[in-house]
Amino acid sequence: MPLKRSIYALLLLFLVYPLVSFQYNSEHPSYRIKTIVIDAGHGGKDGATRGLTAKEKDVALQVALRLGKALTDSNSDIKVVYTRQDDVFIPLYERIGMANRIKADIFISIHCNSMPYNMRNRAATKGVETFVSGFNRLGEQNTAVRENASILLENNYQENYGGYDPKDPESFIILSLLKNSYRDQSIRLASLVQQEYAATGRVDRGVKEQSLAVLAKAGMPAILTEIGFISNPEEEEYITSENGQNEIVSSLLKAIQAYKKHVEL
Repeated sequence: MPLKRSIYALLLLFLVYPLVSFQYNSEHPSYRIKTIVIDAGHGGKDGATRGLTAKEKDVALQVALRLGKALTDSNSDIKVVYTRQDDVFIPLYERIGMANRIKADIFISIHCNSMPYNMRNRAATKGVETFVSGFNRLGEQNTAVRENASILLENNYQENYGGYDPKDPESFIILSLLKNSYRDQSIRLASLVQQEYAATGRVDRGVKEQSLAVLAKAGMPAILTEIGFISNPEEEEYITSENGQNEIVSSLLKAIQAYKKHVEL
């Protein structure tokens, strides 16, 4: 009798569970990517980085606007929000703060890379790399120092960033403690971006973790992608051309679509 009761109980469970599961799934629809924030790096008074003819802030904005249009044209269900649409200065904490407030599903910050003016072979360095929020060794902080230096242009930057000083190496430890819980998703998206870049023949400098203030407090998968070295005349010509920007946007769009397909399964 105890065995027979157990068998009946199991049969009842197998019969009832699919109905419960169906009801649960109908009340809780699958996750969908609905909002993407596109951040054109720098802007306004924060725009010193330049190549022979172009400024990083202008190129980043051009690519950001092209990417936003491509996203909305190919995905009518996706809302695109820009941190800036013209040449204005937006503090770093406001950029990611905007994404957090609207509960964005993805945050993408677009930048151009550059080697220091006093570095040998400055004009020869080329390639693309994509960053996620994380901690890095002190000797590998060139990008973080350059990007986080924008904080110094903000009023009350120490108050806004909890005492963070981009000139103090110890502050990178503070930022590492703020590393968001979306690390794995960010790395997946960044890896897809790099794969698409490489497929077009770009030099793949990889996915890297850096203590970048613009990503540190992200409440969603967030990446910062360097679309090319503006300090390299060949790459400057590419990233400022219509064909080059279209190819960059196509790579980013394909990566986002692949990531979207994966997380929405």
